[in-house]
Amino acid sequence: MNNTSLILALPKGRILKACLPLLQAADIIPEPAFFDENSRLLRFKTNDPSLDIIRVRSFDVATFVAFGTASLGICGSDVLMEFDYPDIYAPLDLNVGRCRLSVAQLANTKDKNLGDPARWSQIRVATKYPNITKRFFAHKGVQADIVNLHGAMELAPVLKLSNLIIDLVDTGSTLKANGLQEVETIVDVSSRLIINRTALKTQSVRINALTDRFRKMIISPQSPS
Repeated sequence: MNNTSLILALPKGRILKACLPLLQAADIIPEPAFFDENSRLLRFKTNDPSLDIIRVRSFDVATFVAFGTASLGICGSDVLMEFDYPDIYAPLDLNVGRCRLSVAQLANTKDKNLGDPARWSQIRVATKYPNITKRFFAHKGVQADIVNLHGAMELAPVLKLSNLIIDLVDTGSTLKANGLQEVETIVDVSSRLIINRTALKTQSVRINALTDRFRKMIISPQSPS
């Protein structure tokens, strides 16, 4: 097992772009196909013969690492909260992909009970975070009926599919453009380096060396060229 390549799982999309400077600063250089938007490859070599990269959906990064298919990964703290995998160790906040997980509703709602979070009792919520949503509203003593969506979340209140949504918010411009407003922030989110606990035990030297590269980059980030 120690002679096989380590696999680093990276998320597709917005966070992947934010990860590229981290990889460069940590001296991890993927093969050219990694940067080709037309490439159908999902696994890539790097300048380190002992390290490969896979590119998967952001929610799947944690699953690949939790089950040991990938030894390491980069994923949002929101994903870690949602799945709460015991086999994942998250030693580093990488200080990228910062946003917040928030509750939002239609702006200027005429429902007084809905407009005041303190008066919520039973609501319908659209989200791709069912576990976080259940815990959040259970803590408030609110019965929440959850509608699972994985895109176009802002349409749910507009088309009366739900009263509220729980989703990631960065600038809030998408909410505003669709007539929604933030009601409450659940948690601030950032991207973390995550490690499979078993891999950390069986391949500690190699994984600790990689972790140290990221740690040094965070402590002493490279100056812009």
